[in-house]
Amino acid sequence: MSLRDVAQLAGVSVKTVSNVVNGYAHVSPATRAKVERALSQLDYRPNLSARNLRLGRTGVIALALPELDAPYFAELSRFVIDAAAEQKWIVVIEQTDGSLERERRVLDGVRDHRVDGVILSPVSIGVEELAARTDDAALVLLGERIYDGPADHVAIDNVRAARDVTEHLIGLGRTRIAALGAQDTSVSGTSPLRLAGYAEAMTAHGLPQTIAEVERYRRAEGAAAMARLLAAPRLPDAVFCFNDLLALGAMRTILAAGLRVPEDIALAGLDDIEDGRYSTPTLTTVAPDKAQLARIAVDLLRARLDGRAAGPPREVRADYRLVVRESTAGRTVDGLIPPRPPIASAGADMPEERRL
Repeated sequence: MSLRDVAQLAGVSVKTVSNVVNGYAHVSPATRAKVERALSQLDYRPNLSARNLRLGRTGVIALALPELDAPYFAELSRFVIDAAAEQKWIVVIEQTDGSLERERRVLDGVRDHRVDGVILSPVSIGVEELAARTDDAALVLLGERIYDGPADHVAIDNVRAARDVTEHLIGLGRTRIAALGAQDTSVSGTSPLRLAGYAEAMTAHGLPQTIAEVERYRRAEGAAAMARLLAAPRLPDAVFCFNDLLALGAMRTILAAGLRVPEDIALAGLDDIEDGRYSTPTLTTVAPDKAQLARIAVDLLRARLDGRAAGPPREVRADYRLVVRESTAGRTVDGLIPPRPPIASAGADMPEERRL
């Protein structure tokens, strides 16, 4: 079945049929309807390989992420695949493990595959590596590692998001709020931005800061860091974890110690992974709009490939929202549990900032 057959049945030119198939806007609604009826009647399927060959493209993009088994990245991958499918693109997924060498290899080409574009969530590379890349595929960056770099970039406002969730905890009457998730700033851009938002809120209210450090954003790290907080002379009455996996690990440690969430220690995370909606108690979190993040990244790639985005790289902010659940609000038969006074604990008041 060819475009000529469709054109003959619809009574239009082959060029008009091509315009409809390729989604061009300059076709009248009546003509478009005739062509679409003919396409349906003849069960026409476009030859994507031939079309991509004419355009000098493969119809394949790469998605390179640090950890495919991390729920946030798994959920984000699905949205990227869905958005790419709307463009008739195939997605090749690469796991970098946050390795500088693996991220460099992605920048210089994805194995032996020729791809039209790359969506990369970097952990280790910097602006210098990006500027030195030799591959000419379109590139979009995700996440917090690199701002104002030589490629289009999409992320949420992590400083503001962290400030919002910390303000939520302060609004509950909590005054000894710990931040769990600080890292060596050479590892990732996520930690310093979320730490900055936490610090802004605590400083604005004249509250002391306690910071628990981790190496990776995993459940086990959250559990171990929470154990250090519980062993300190003065217990926190709330903890903001820099992602939901850390929060789920921390929750396990709190409950195993015989303490209650949120009555004794309120707990919040960031990422809104599915696990947090089914934990006991359910987890308060910041929910990035993952579908929007994916759609923006794919749209940025398409704009570069279509030549509609000449000019300097763009920084695009995706939306997020604070989702309040049982780990901070709590519930009883009568409804929400009101804020409780700080828990008494042995030891002196906390210093202005303490790292554990």
